[in-house]
Amino acid sequence: MRARPLDPQRVPPPILTLVRKLQESGQEAYLVGGCVRDLLRGTDVSDWDIATSATPEEVMHIFTRSIPTGLAHGTVTVPTEAGPCEITTFRVESAYTDARRPDRVTFVREIEPDLLRRDFTVNAMAWDPLNRREADPTGGRKDLSKKILRAVGDPVERFQEDGLRPVRAARFVATLEFDLERGTEAALGEASEQVARVAPERIRDELMKMLTAPMPSRGFEVLRRSGLLPIVLPELAATIAVPQNRYHAHDVYFHTLYSVDAAPAEKPLVRLAALFHDLGKPGTRAERENGEATFYNHQFEGAKIAITALTRLRFSRETTDLVAHLVENHMFDYRPEWTDAAVRRFVQKVRPENIADLFDLRIADNIGNGTKTGFPHYLGELQERIEAILVARQALSLRDLRIGGEDVMRVLGIPPGPQVGEILEQLLEEVVDDPQRNDRTWLLQRVREGFSVDRSGAGP
Repeated sequence: MRARPLDPQRVPPPILTLVRKLQESGQEAYLVGGCVRDLLRGTDVSDWDIATSATPEEVMHIFTRSIPTGLAHGTVTVPTEAGPCEITTFRVESAYTDARRPDRVTFVREIEPDLLRRDFTVNAMAWDPLNRREADPTGGRKDLSKKILRAVGDPVERFQEDGLRPVRAARFVATLEFDLERGTEAALGEASEQVARVAPERIRDELMKMLTAPMPSRGFEVLRRSGLLPIVLPELAATIAVPQNRYHAHDVYFHTLYSVDAAPAEKPLVRLAALFHDLGKPGTRAERENGEATFYNHQFEGAKIAITALTRLRFSRETTDLVAHLVENHMFDYRPEWTDAAVRRFVQKVRPENIADLFDLRIADNIGNGTKTGFPHYLGELQERIEAILVARQALSLRDLRIGGEDVMRVLGIPPGPQVGEILEQLLEEVVDDPQRNDRTWLLQRVREGFSVDRSGAGP
């Protein structure tokens, strides 16, 4: 890969202003790390970082609106119109007792020692966009041109300093589409104890970044080959070498990876659902007399696994519920002979807002199968039937009914309670069967004539 020229015009003016103010105050200041790497690659920069000879106190004096986000480690964050920018004092570090952060940092006055303590060579480059000066003591430019990910210095030492670095290595292999340098890859597994000590939310963040890659499978394969996958995501590791049946070209593990790759990159939660969609198969696999394997109800087991894993990784309840919902419903088996009521019940179960994501998951599942075409032929017909239902605004939830709880209480003379909800739920079932029944007059008459209230609750 040929590195692009470093052009100051690609740096947002507010970021250039920060560099200029630091230098005007007599300090050294460089853009550093991932932003320099991405400028050289010609890709968009999401985060801007500056390294400086100024101490945190001096930075805060120069930028009065700055926020002390990490004073102990020399980091101050300055809000700008181009987004927040972290400004960190040149530093060297001591031992990493917690396998995550250095026990002590020492501020230095030169950029090179700071770069030599970083994780990978392609992240250990610095650039002064005002004076057109570069610092690259570890050969990051050369590795970038070869698309090689190489640890700075001794890889064993780098990875044992920070247990997140091996996971970041897997993520960078996927997102940058680089190959691991041989010694760097060999050192990954030696940091297993450190990786096991990393906070779950840090692992979560790396996994979600990996899922934005063109082919997340590249990163998961790094974790598998290094022996770190059982630590990072043991549920996926359990699928390795689990055979399927003659309708699948791959075992459960590789089918899962290829399904994740096939899911839309712009939909990370669909990719997350693809990651979990078949993880219930090892626990439900059964051999038949003819040698074939079955995985009955693996979608329900997979949903349970997703909830357990995502909860452990500190995902939000909203994300956990959505992923589990998609996993649980990914095995729908549409047939043209489905009645309109059956289609409405399908939409009701999946919920309209999840239909597109579920279809994307089903398409990815088909592609990951290895023996089928990408778009199942039946999805087009089902999609047309669903769109017709949504356009017609047919009732699919209680809020779509033409009467509500107050109407039920008034007609039957009952107070608020479970009976009201049970009656509305039964009315909704009848309306889903026949949308013409969603008429206020019909519904009120149905309540008046078809329901009574006694000690056993509501009933027709």
